[in-house]
Amino acid sequence: QVQLVESGGGLVQAGDSLRLSCASSGRAFSSYAMGWFRQAPGKEREFVASIGWSGVSRDYADSVKRRFTISRDNTKNTVALQMNSLRPEDTAVYYCARKTTVYSGRSPQEYNYWGQGTQVTVSS
Repeated sequence: QVQLVESGGGLVQAGDSLRLSCASSGRAFSSYAMGWFRQAPGKEREFVASIGWSGVSRDYADSVKRRFTISRDNTKNTVALQMNSLRPEDTAVYYCARKTTVYSGRSPQEYNYWGQGTQVTVSS
């Protein structure tokens, strides 16, 4: 059984930074791509960033490109999301997810394990 546990959310002001972390239990962490998604109230869950098994391949939503950085440590079974220059529109619950394959991807349907989410609130 795979468990994903996010941490690092909180309340910040616009322009501030936050670092989210996701710890994964279970085997073969390095065999799967990982992703971050977010869901704001009244909106559908949306893709934020993904990273391939080795950490070389990374993909970002246009809305976060050049502000957010996804990374992973396969020795610690963790994936992180460094969020800089935060904006009020970044306010959402952020979810870590494990993909069914090694390659990064944007569709939630390609991810079969999800964390419980961590709240990020950015005030103006």
